Amino acid sequence: MVQITYRIVEHDGGWAYKLGDTFSETFPNHDAARAAAVAASREQKVSDKDAWIEWEDTNGQWVTERADGHDRPDATVEG
Repeated sequence: MVQITYRIVEHDGGWAYKLGDTFSETFPNHDAARAAAVAASREQKVSDKDAWIEWEDTNGQWVTERADGHDRPDATVEG
């Protein structure tokens, strides 16, 4: 199983969560960013249903692909 970690970091005058090199939107405080990261990590665990997903790659391009609903990562939050 793939392990992913959302990290809470200062960003753009506020706080964000970060996965790899990608930042979330900016939140006004640490608690709000952490709550959003926890919600995002819970969504990673939803299984049993294939779905179309969109994500931004390292070049800033949006990618659309079909995700296998039975192959979910183990997501954690730090910070």
